[in-house]
This record gives sequence, structure tokens and C-alpha cells, in this order.
Amino acid sequence: MQILVTGGAGYIGSHTVVELLEAGHEVVVIDNLCNGSREALRRVERITGKPVHFVECDIRDREGLDAVFSEHAIDAVIHFAGLKAVGESVGKPLAYYENNVHGTLVLCQAMEAAGVRRMVFSSSATVYGSEAPVPYVETTSRGTTSNPYGTSKAMVEKVLEDLVVADERWSVAVLRYFNPIGAHPSGLIGEDPQGIPNNLMPYIAQVAVGRLDELTIFGNDYPTVDGTCERDYLHVVDLAVGHLKALKALEWRGVRTYNMGTGKAVSVLDMVKSFSRVTGVEVPYSFGERRGGDLTECWADASKAAQELGWSAEKGLDEMMADTWRWQSANPQGFAE
Repeated sequence: MQILVTGGAGYIGSHTVVELLEAGHEVVVIDNLCNGSREALRRVERITGKPVHFVECDIRDREGLDAVFSEHAIDAVIHFAGLKAVGESVGKPLAYYENNVHGTLVLCQAMEAAGVRRMVFSSSATVYGSEAPVPYVETTSRGTTSNPYGTSKAMVEKVLEDLVVADERWSVAVLRYFNPIGAHPSGLIGEDPQGIPNNLMPYIAQVAVGRLDELTIFGNDYPTVDGTCERDYLHVVDLAVGHLKALKALEWRGVRTYNMGTGKAVSVLDMVKSFSRVTGVEVPYSFGERRGGDLTECWADASKAAQELGWSAEKGLDEMMADTWRWQSANPQGFAE
């Protein structure tokens, strides 16, 4: 199949493009490069030995999208494009709704005009809200989101649900991510956040490589084993494979939603200790005040994806740590070198 990947030059997108190419698909990537890198796609081509057709285009650009659909016989879309920093979204809510919600509306309109009605959508576990019991199960209703990023994902999910009610020809898989980390085992592509990292793993890696002085752990008085928050971390390659499994299963009509996680929670402090144990590199850290909006714990019930998609996370925490360090140590400045 020929797959359009929006946001395909970003972290999860580039790893998914690798898996698509290695599975024999043709890939067209559109990305406005606000969070992605053209170099990432060049390295994808090195890993796979196959070409990636890249178009620098914003998903809000209807004319640009129409040109892509007219020039390529697209069979389905994997939709990653959007802003993704929780903290930033609080300060810039309009930008997040403009990019994530309006951008998806424009994309769906362009898809409809082109007769392309199959999509895998990149959503988030944040849509469950703070009141959801753990483990998170897909049958739990969307909750009260605590930030505009999470709200934008919940809004897009609702848009897609309404769309398939109105037009039963659409087939949509909504994948709710937990906490993807790690890098491709080649060490050629990995997570390269702009500015100070918003997520734990790249922060740990940048401290370890000397780009940052110290990790601040927000809160050590949570009701957990060691007082730090607990999260469900999965390897980005496992997550990328999950998109291929969902793509292959898009024979239904309507929307189906799947958690993408391991079903296990790991504390922040255990993440730091595991990284040092696997890599031999000590990561200096200190404790700070709790950060507003952080949940004590969250992890997935991923049994639905196992049963219906034949997908489950296979890579363990040690592999996530080793692959992260292979990427970061070989690329101290990310793709900017």
C-alpha cells in the first residue's frame, strides 16, 4: 500500500516510517518540521535502503494536501502531525487547538475529497483524565483532561467518532499512547526534542551526555513505593509496529480504540536507576516540588490490542535504556550535528 504519514519526520513518525518501508509499503511523508527533522528521514533511508517521498507541508494547508493526494495514490493515512508538549499547551492553548484540532479537520476534508477514508490516529492516554482508575481500559469514558494538549486529543477522537457515524465508509483506528521511549537499535534515529525536554527519558539522556547538568524529579512524596510518580513506558519500535498492526486490521467500518502500553508501571526513580545500571553512566538528580497536573500513577490494560490486533509490547526496560543511550551518546546534539 501507499501510506501518507503526517508528522513522519518526528520521533514516533520516523520510527513508524522505518517499519512501513521494511514491511514493503511505499511511504509519503508530510511534515512542517516544527518538531521533526529532514535529517531523520535521510537516516530512515540509510536504515532501510529505501526512498522516502517527503513534502514539506502543514496539515492546515488544504491546497498543499490536495496536491499530495492528487499526485499520489494514497491508500491510508497515519496521522501523527500536531503539537505535543503538555506544559506548552497550557500557555498556548489556541495554538494547540489550531494545529491539532483544526489541522485534523482540514486533513479529513482533504481525505474525503480524495476518497481516502482509512486512518490510524495518534492519540494519548491523557484523554482518560485524572479520575480514571488504573489500569486504563478502553471502555472507560474519556475523562476531564487537565491540559489543552489532552483536550485537543479528546476533541479529535470525538470528531472522528462523529465522522464515521455520518459516513460509514470510514475506518479509523485510534491508538492511545502511554509513554514511548527508546530509539531505533541502529542508533541513527531517536528522540530529539526542541529546547528543554518535556519528557523524562530524553531529559535523563541529555544529563547523561552532558547537555544538561542535573535531572529534577518533580515530587518524592507520592503514595508509591519510592514516592515518585509511576508511568507505563514502552519502546518506540514496539509502538511503531503497533501502527502497522492497526493499519493491517483496518477492514472494519467505524472507529476502534486501542491502548498502546506494556501494562506495567515504573517509577521515575527506578527509571533513573535502571538507566545508570544498564549504561554505567550516573545521572545526577535532585527532588523538586510536585508539578501541577502530574498523576500519581497510570498504566495500560493493553489486552484489547493483543486480542484484536495481535500486538503486544515485546521490548523490556533494559532494551529501552540501552537503545536510548546508543542514540544519545552517538548523537549528543541530536540531529543538529
